[in-house]
Amino acid sequence: MSGGPDAPRGPGEPWGGVRPFSIKTKLGALVVISVLITTGLMMIAMRTETELRFITVFSMIATLLITQFVAHSLTAPLDEMNTVARSISHGDYTRRVRESRRDELGDLAQTINVMADELEAQDRQRKELVANVSHELRTPIAGLRAVLENVVDGIAEADPETMRTALKQTERLGRLVETLLDLSRLDNGVVPLRKRRFEVWPYLSGVLKEANMVASARATMGSGGSHTRTDVHLHLDVSPPELTAHADPERIHQVVANLIDNAVKHSPPHGRVTVKARRGTLPESLELEVLDEGPGIPRSEWHRVFERFNRGAVRRPHGPGSDGGTGLGLAIARWAVDLHGGRIGVAESERGCRILITLPGEPSVPS
Repeated sequence: MSGGPDAPRGPGEPWGGVRPFSIKTKLGALVVISVLITTGLMMIAMRTETELRFITVFSMIATLLITQFVAHSLTAPLDEMNTVARSISHGDYTRRVRESRRDELGDLAQTINVMADELEAQDRQRKELVANVSHELRTPIAGLRAVLENVVDGIAEADPETMRTALKQTERLGRLVETLLDLSRLDNGVVPLRKRRFEVWPYLSGVLKEANMVASARATMGSGGSHTRTDVHLHLDVSPPELTAHADPERIHQVVANLIDNAVKHSPPHGRVTVKARRGTLPESLELEVLDEGPGIPRSEWHRVFERFNRGAVRRPHGPGSDGGTGLGLAIARWAVDLHGGRIGVAESERGCRILITLPGEPSVPS
């Protein structure tokens, strides 16, 4: 590895780039020891007048024993690596190689373990992606089905307003499909954000209206997977009313919709969920709060609530009509907020749970 003394080290590489126990050193030591043994036995033979053939036999036996010992120390870890590599090729990413050596084989063992960690993470991400897709597609599909069923049952007329609502859900499905394509770029760190300036009150009002509509549709269809609560009141508090923000509306929709869904599931009968929006400290920045009146989240769980598939440790935390969810909503919300360079977390609250989101708004220096 090139570079000065401050250059970064590779896996298992010692400072200065010299391995005190490298394989090359061990093989050189084997040759030196063999020569020393042979030389020593020759000197003993000359002093004791021992026949040369006996000295030769003893030298060969000693050299073979030392060679066998060194060869075993080299081939044993290779056999273990071969076994682990074969298990990985069959889809078992739980096996690891012991990293007890300080030579090239130790470096190779560390590399194999890193590879196994990355493959295991990719396999887990693939499974989580399927779960995320199912979770995200459920909302617009339920909303679209609710609109169409109302038209078919004669509850609503197929007027332009109703068709615009159905079209809006269809367009959101299309945007979610585009989001899946964006997710494929995560490995390269390229996830596009379509930021624009928008008015907060009408935008959030539409999100809450859609949440009510989807909840009613799920209650009517008896669908599982998310809340079917229609008794929880959603309240919007935007100050000042003309507040604007600069962000990706589709990503923020994911954040607010998932937080509302989570809050409603944890609300008591006829409870109240409040969505607050305030101006942040930077231009076009935004602070959002989602508060419910449920049992709240223990402080010991605050650092885990945004993990995927985490459904909380509160005993019987969910209100009537809830199945507990998939544990993906808050993870998706954190993902969308992180894309904006914002922050999301659980905040202090006298009652229930309070989620606080901070979005940075417009950057001070164009990127």
